[in-house]
Amino acid sequence: MKIPLKKLLFFSGLILLALVVVFLVVQALLHLSDLAEGMRGIIGALRSILLGCVMAYLLYPLTRFSEQFLLYHNVKPRAARTLSTTFSTLVLLALLVLFGYFIIPQLVFNVPPLIQSLPDMINEFSQRLSDYLTSHGQSAQIITTISEKISSSFNQWLQADPLSALVDIVGRVASVAKSLLNFIIGIIVMFYLLMSRDQFIGQGKKILFAVCKKRSTCDVILRHLRVINRIFSGFVSGKLLDSLIIGIICGICLSLLNMPYAMLISVIVGITNIIPVFGPFFGAIPSAFLLLLTDPGKCLIFIIFIIILQQVDGNIIGPKILGDSTGLSAFWVLFALLLFNHLMGFWGMLLGVPLFASFYYLLRELISSRLRRKNLPLATKDYVNIAGIDDNGTISYLPPPVIQFRSLFRGEDSLWAAICRRVRGIKADPTKEPGSPKEDKPDDPSDPPPPCDL
Repeated sequence: MKIPLKKLLFFSGLILLALVVVFLVVQALLHLSDLAEGMRGIIGALRSILLGCVMAYLLYPLTRFSEQFLLYHNVKPRAARTLSTTFSTLVLLALLVLFGYFIIPQLVFNVPPLIQSLPDMINEFSQRLSDYLTSHGQSAQIITTISEKISSSFNQWLQADPLSALVDIVGRVASVAKSLLNFIIGIIVMFYLLMSRDQFIGQGKKILFAVCKKRSTCDVILRHLRVINRIFSGFVSGKLLDSLIIGIICGICLSLLNMPYAMLISVIVGITNIIPVFGPFFGAIPSAFLLLLTDPGKCLIFIIFIIILQQVDGNIIGPKILGDSTGLSAFWVLFALLLFNHLMGFWGMLLGVPLFASFYYLLRELISSRLRRKNLPLATKDYVNIAGIDDNGTISYLPPPVIQFRSLFRGEDSLWAAICRRVRGIKADPTKEPGSPKEDKPDDPSDPPPPCDL
């Protein structure tokens, strides 16, 4: 049998392509470390691009609002686009300048003296605790031993080799300079993305419509992408605004309460509040420990204040800002935090909730579409008492479980009457059901006496 030349060339090309793919896979497995190093290098090179995309995504709502405002006042479209993008960039720079002006000096002035005085604070606190235990007849040897070990380790860290400390400082300065350069490039990338966002959106949709065969598939994908975008933008921007408000409220209240290190603690509480559920604990525990070493009374006041502040945030401020942006219950929020913290670390705790909310939405839509094809109900509550569904689609329900309760003291079938009968050795009538009305019958001298009075 003669094989056509066209088919022979086609199968030969497939075999050659398969061999190339196998060769590349084997080379990747043999040089896995080099491949990982190369990927890290590519990610490091594109870090500024990624940072610019993140900043553009966060500033997009403000840019869109300001552009619509300018268009409403008859500003030309190109001028409105340029002015709105410039305004958003200036807002970002202003926030960074305010952060540097108010926060960085406080950190510079508070953190080094705090590090220097931390051994003395630990010794003083341990001495107070030892005196308290000694005055109550308890041994304080373990407290003294732990305090001495912590102080000696900390002093050794402070008095390390000057040359290694200098090398470490130089490395940190170089890292800061590199991060600053990436940030400047990221701002430039953000500006170009905001200016040309319509073009990038159009290119993405053009590729989608070119790849998909059916237009309905494109419509479904775009609809799902809009919902996922709403989940991410609502959660991230809302959480940042909520954390900013909590940090400001915490700073004002701690200053009024004359708390030491008020600004430093407010920064810690505001930043860690970005993390859902666990964030308040991450910020409150080290702050409370710092106040405990400084003034135990202020530490107790701080703990009470943080509890009140978190209740206000969880019940008033947070719901007003975030609303139901994720659509997840408290259990799934906790599940998402634990899962993505294990998979992605710190960034998983920040972005785990919207990521899981997006997956949860897609899975819910898939299940709902399959239920619609089978003409089955969509509400979850309709499936609580379902016993089964036959081949014709008829649903059978189980009766809701009912627990039979008996009266405690009143009536012939009460628990008190049963106890009295048990005491007198009289068995209950097995034919009489609990709760049935008492039958009227004439008095008989042979009847048992009335229930006993124990």
